[in-house]
Amino acid sequence: MNGNGRLPMAKCRFNVLRRCHALLLWLAWGCAGTTFAADVAADFTAANDLYAQGKFAAAAATYERILQTGGQSPALLFNCGNAEFKAGHLGRAISAYRRAEQLTPRDAELRANLAFVRTQVPGATVRESRWRTWLGALTLNEGAVLTAVIFWVLFALLAARQLRPALIPRLRGATRLAAALTMLSAAALGLQAAGHFYSPVAVVTAGEAAGRTGPLDDAQTAFTARDGAELRVLDQHGDWVQAADGAGRIGWFSTRQVEVLPGA
Repeated sequence: MNGNGRLPMAKCRFNVLRRCHALLLWLAWGCAGTTFAADVAADFTAANDLYAQGKFAAAAATYERILQTGGQSPALLFNCGNAEFKAGHLGRAISAYRRAEQLTPRDAELRANLAFVRTQVPGATVRESRWRTWLGALTLNEGAVLTAVIFWVLFALLAARQLRPALIPRLRGATRLAAALTMLSAAALGLQAAGHFYSPVAVVTAGEAAGRTGPLDDAQTAFTARDGAELRVLDQHGDWVQAADGAGRIGWFSTRQVEVLPGA
């Protein structure tokens, strides 16, 4: 954050997005033909122009329209988060940043913007533990590839020991190290996958969201969460999500007021 309280790196990534734009157009061409590709191109250009003109709410809506077509990229989500923040939508900004973080977890610029926007959210909110942050340094796909590579190194060492018994003394240390790394990476991948698929997070996207005692509009309000609050999802029932905030308060939230995202 700089001295005037603005995002330290809030400019849209227009240069990066031009490359993403080309990819989106290529995918659009293959999936739905020239008409859809032209629509994506027009929306992309319009979103960039609106952001440059300071029309942040309109820019954010246009970026979201591109995302809804299935054309997701870290840069596009980053730009969407910036536009949402500039428009005063903290929850939507955090949601966009978190989705981008799932794709590029080591992006320092993205993490700085996400951390800054989180400081603007009042009230108790859920934060990832240190070990989840450490596991999140790799994407789920990267973790799976790393585990597979280590496993095949171990397999190659074991095969070499079987084919050339004379190499066993020389390969003993490397084999033990590869075995330990295989077990460690597999355990880390399992924890990462469990967090991603079974520990979802609900981000409040309304100005205020009433956490109710039951999944009904007329149920009593248990507590109120503010725009941008991140909640730990405990259960889901139809269009309702049961979630807890950072203070341990539990309530049911309408999906009209929150966006449910995969865990870290």
